[in-house]
Amino acid sequence: MPHLPDLHVAAIALVRDRRVLMVTARDREVYYMPGGKIDDGETAAEAAAREALEEVALDLRPESLEELFEVVVQAHGEPDGRLVRMRVFRAETDAPPVASAEVGELHWVTTADLSRCPPAGAEVLQRLAASGVID
Repeated sequence: MPHLPDLHVAAIALVRDRRVLMVTARDREVYYMPGGKIDDGETAAEAAAREALEEVALDLRPESLEELFEVVVQAHGEPDGRLVRMRVFRAETDAPPVASAEVGELHWVTTADLSRCPPAGAEVLQRLAASGVID
């Protein structure tokens, strides 16, 4: 079986009131972090900022994002052995997130919602809870 390249993605963690922002894509049930693929020539922070603008209308400066951690797990909906490497950045803004055309709904999530998340999102929730920022 050929080795599949890892998926390199970046996401933001916007935490308010001990909950983190997650989204659902149109007509999909799973919750995921606002974020997406890191394009060629783009830093992970630039990708996270671009995706935040595209998905939840937050205008974030890449240099303002603090990298929290990287999650490396089986990629949701991909063949076995294909990994996603998600670099997660803390976002700080008072602006209200707004669902874009690519996003069905916004959700403020705690570890009570683990069952709704694919593996990467579930690990992000567990790590944010372990660090004491969400319930």
